[in-house]
Amino acid sequence: MLDFLPLLWYNLYMSREVVSETSNAEMVIIPRAEYEEMKSQINWLMEQLRIIKSKQFGSKSEKSSEQTEEQLSLLFDEAEAWVTIEEKQAATKVKEHTRSRKSGSVRDILPENIEVVEVEHTLPEEERACPQCGETMQPIGREVQESLEFIPAKAILKRDIYYTYACENCKENDISTPIVKTPKDVALIPGSYASPEAVAYIAVQKFVMGSPLYRQEQEWNRQGLMLSRQTMSNWLIFCSDNYALPVYLALKTEEMKHDLLHADETELQVLHETNRTAQQKSYMWLYRTSGDAEHPIVLYDYAPGRGQEYPNAFLKGFHGYLQTDGYSGYHGLEGVTHVGCWAHARRKFDEACRAVPKGKRSPTAEQGVAYCTQLFELEKEFKDLSPEERKKQRLEREKPVLDAMLAWANTRSAAPKSALGKALTYLKNQWPYLNNYLLDGRIELSNNRAERSIKPFVISRKNFLFANTARGAQSSAVLFSLIETAKENELDPYRYLTWVFAEAPRLSQSEPEWASKLLPWNAPTNCRPAK
Repeated sequence: MLDFLPLLWYNLYMSREVVSETSNAEMVIIPRAEYEEMKSQINWLMEQLRIIKSKQFGSKSEKSSEQTEEQLSLLFDEAEAWVTIEEKQAATKVKEHTRSRKSGSVRDILPENIEVVEVEHTLPEEERACPQCGETMQPIGREVQESLEFIPAKAILKRDIYYTYACENCKENDISTPIVKTPKDVALIPGSYASPEAVAYIAVQKFVMGSPLYRQEQEWNRQGLMLSRQTMSNWLIFCSDNYALPVYLALKTEEMKHDLLHADETELQVLHETNRTAQQKSYMWLYRTSGDAEHPIVLYDYAPGRGQEYPNAFLKGFHGYLQTDGYSGYHGLEGVTHVGCWAHARRKFDEACRAVPKGKRSPTAEQGVAYCTQLFELEKEFKDLSPEERKKQRLEREKPVLDAMLAWANTRSAAPKSALGKALTYLKNQWPYLNNYLLDGRIELSNNRAERSIKPFVISRKNFLFANTARGAQSSAVLFSLIETAKENELDPYRYLTWVFAEAPRLSQSEPEWASKLLPWNAPTNCRPAK
């Protein structure tokens, strides 16, 4: 709609002056320098508008287009550098397999151990009289019709009764009567009616299903249970501080033993925090293991800011590779080799492609995408190699691509504030960190692993919007960590948290190192999803 504006300014520029009639018929002459600045601003605004429209209405995929493939074919002379789509499709081999066809029966979607309730439907005896002789007819067959029923979550009152025993013989013979009491289970929260199942359910509904406490309160109230959100919040914070936090710290100890981690951060609003207003930005930081870990660990950490001191404090004692996006707060960490993310570099060139007007192309942006695409295509080939062999192949086949890309980027320029200018600047500034993935064959090409792990928190944040206090934010970080780590280790979050909250009160009273026994990979098999 506004695409005519740059053309309008161009026509005015060719006339060397811009004339505007005012109410008193005066003429205003705009100097050329001012006009150039206005033209640059309009171009930038139009570019931002196209990017925003693309993000909101366009495809989210960054898959290479045919134009990008054309650019890539021009960048490399080797025959194996790029082939046409038709050649790729012809060369692709798919392993033959037999796919069992589903019958459409409810049995196709059910787990093996689902509860089955049978309801028999029979005729009353008076209706079973034979119309011929009057004798009672007997069943000779039956038809079975199956349907799937959902039972909403319900609350039950569990009443534990502990008996006390005494010797009747001693009592009758005036002998000192011994009394023995049945040992009581340790309460989850002293003086409270909370149970491991209840707290685990509330946590999973909030942090996995994205249902804030006020919605859970409304749901329970509709069923006649007047459970307040304040009570549920107190339960979560108590269990987080006393049971989940020690497990979280044990997970952190294990995580710091690795020498390859990913990190990311996202905003979080906290309403009530000492010496801070509700409008000030706080952050939820993420630190997780990479694909080489036998037992994946995903940890969140709340911090009131985004300064370098926060990752420095969390990663104290860590030495190795840390893969992140381009945020400079990670660059100066002591004892850490920072590794950049090629997905971010590619995304910026992709945005530059989307920023051009409809029907036009940006060859430079397309070339940038093509270089990045070539790296990702090669990584697919190296996927099943050992870290040592992958490093060798990267140096032999990807290093020339990187060298060619840097030489190409140094010959290109664009307006600094334009999407293409930002992409080129990002590439050049991040170049040392982007190349560090060549140092170790275990390092991944992108930081997408961290972005996938922080996404559940971002989705949940859209529902609960903010944290009330800093303590609540940190409790959320701890519970989120246990839940996401459980999911990464193929556990059911509800069953895992129920197991933790059931075992922790008892173990914490007798065993100093009890938290390490509750790590996800030590969970019993009944904590896994039903199959």
